[in-house]
Amino acid sequence: MTVVGYAPGAYDLFHIGHLNVLRHAADNCDHLVAGVVSDEMLLLAKGRAPVVPLAERMEIVRSLRFVDSVHAEVVPDKIDTWREVRFDVIFKGDDWRGTAKGDRLEQDFAAVGVEVRYFPYTMHTSSTILRKALSVITAEAPVAVQARA
Repeated sequence: MTVVGYAPGAYDLFHIGHLNVLRHAADNCDHLVAGVVSDEMLLLAKGRAPVVPLAERMEIVRSLRFVDSVHAEVVPDKIDTWREVRFDVIFKGDDWRGTAKGDRLEQDFAAVGVEVRYFPYTMHTSSTILRKALSVITAEAPVAVQARA
């Protein structure tokens, strides 16, 4: 039986943490689907739009040799995504483990026979940290540099 894995994420400002999760996910399934969360869902969930638009984030993730397919995640409920994609295991960073979101994810997926598997979160690099660094750089840049951006 082929094990289909699903690794959802924003994959905004793509960095080594994203690469690590996707690489680990690919090592733990036969067919890896990377779910790229849409701009609208990110705005709804996090209160901010991504820096990189959905189409570009999907192309970046699609180009990885160990990602078999990419799915645009356009609904807020992961179970609705499961109904579309039909994966056997979902992969998340271990920053979700033991949280209300992680507990709900585990409960929801246990009901449909999907395993939730966590991978180590890359603490030293995150899109949030990169976004903050970019805002500091932009704020400190001369007006002429900002106008070109």
